[in-house]
Amino acid sequence: MVTFDDFKKIEIRIGKIMSAQRVEGTDKLMQLEVDIGEERRQIVAGIAHAYTPEEIIGKEIPVLINLEPRKLRGIESQGMILAAIDGEMPVLLHPAKEVLPGSMVR
Repeated sequence: MVTFDDFKKIEIRIGKIMSAQRVEGTDKLMQLEVDIGEERRQIVAGIAHAYTPEEIIGKEIPVLINLEPRKLRGIESQGMILAAIDGEMPVLLHPAKEVLPGSMVR
């Protein structure tokens, strides 16, 4: 269990995927450029086995933006996208209607 104060530390905002490409030499990793309102972030996500770059560009997704950056396959990931898992396949989450990049998720 986490406390409510712990939960309040998490900052999730809606990001819009501006570009996407598979990470060479991997089956699951995709490098994304995500507009989170005030800036664009590079995020590496394990979704390449479920989606092509063409089908996710322009999609809005929730992004955990105050996660410490981490290198994956030599590429710095500056956040984490949130997705449901169906079996072993990620399923991207989307707002029910279009919102501005950077909109807070509460």
